[in-house]
Amino acid sequence: MLLSSQFQGFCRDLHSECVDHIARATQPPSLYSILHAEFNLARRLDRGNPNAGNIGADFARLGLAFWQEVSKHDARNATRQAKLHELNTWRNAIAHQDFDPQTLKPVTLTLPVVKGWRSSCDALAKSFDVVMADYITATVGQRPW
Repeated sequence: MLLSSQFQGFCRDLHSECVDHIARATQPPSLYSILHAEFNLARRLDRGNPNAGNIGADFARLGLAFWQEVSKHDARNATRQAKLHELNTWRNAIAHQDFDPQTLKPVTLTLPVVKGWRSSCDALAKSFDVVMADYITATVGQRPW
């Protein structure tokens, strides 16, 4: 659960940084508050798990096909996305005390499995950072970080 929450926090913080950079680059500056509020309205990462659907939906609101770009950045990200799904499935099983062996993959939770999920989250975070920095640079003409 801790790994999932930390990854969710990273995704939410990255999304906030992206929104801030895009909104600040918009003219006139009085639009900042409006854009900031709209891009964050009903943000899925504020209330849902950091699964591919929620992450993709929130970042897609900024104007890009998020997972397509992440996959282009590194072909291994498709496998990492599958690992993220495993992590979220286990996170929900633990949080809700619902250990259905039909839905859990792997069926047994071990330290090497969790370390694999952490490695996947770390690699995804790096790709997310690069993809979004490149996208914002192309969109607003200025490197955000």
